[in-house]
Amino acid sequence: MKITEQCVVALTWTLKDTLGEELDTLDEPIEFLIGGADLLASLEQALQGHEAGETIELQIEPQHGFGDYDDGLLFLEPRHLFPEQIEEGMGFEGLPAGCSPDAPKDRLYFVSDIYPDHVVMDGNHPLAGIALRIRLKVHAVREATESEVGQGSLGTGFFRMQVDAHDDPTGSPPTLH
Repeated sequence: MKITEQCVVALTWTLKDTLGEELDTLDEPIEFLIGGADLLASLEQALQGHEAGETIELQIEPQHGFGDYDDGLLFLEPRHLFPEQIEEGMGFEGLPAGCSPDAPKDRLYFVSDIYPDHVVMDGNHPLAGIALRIRLKVHAVREATESEVGQGSLGTGFFRMQVDAHDDPTGSPPTLH
């Protein structure tokens, strides 16, 4: 079966920057919905017409990947609003109550720097501003079920930076890791 809109593909990949430094490797195939919100549009377009067993190599510029880096998504927030055991690189779904009202609520934020009184939170995707080289291996292709098409995603979040709203009575955002 060839890859078309509204099908499911099982992929592995190796993701590198343009200098050849490996950024991510997916060794075990994971399924993604084509025509949904699981993959970047540039990846979906490149996959069209391919079949299981094929390998595709792409270079993706920032504007077709995770966008340019936006300094407006950096926020200096009071340290006391965050958990005691905070670490650089840790991710949060949204920012805690009391943080900058200008910060978009439906984003993932990553801790980029920790100071005694402040934490720098970055709402950019970790790969924003980076041209990428990706080698995709198609392991399987199947028709998507009606429920998968209706959901618009198989729930694989590697390529997503927006989150669904959640209610937490403590006001603390959930951490990602």
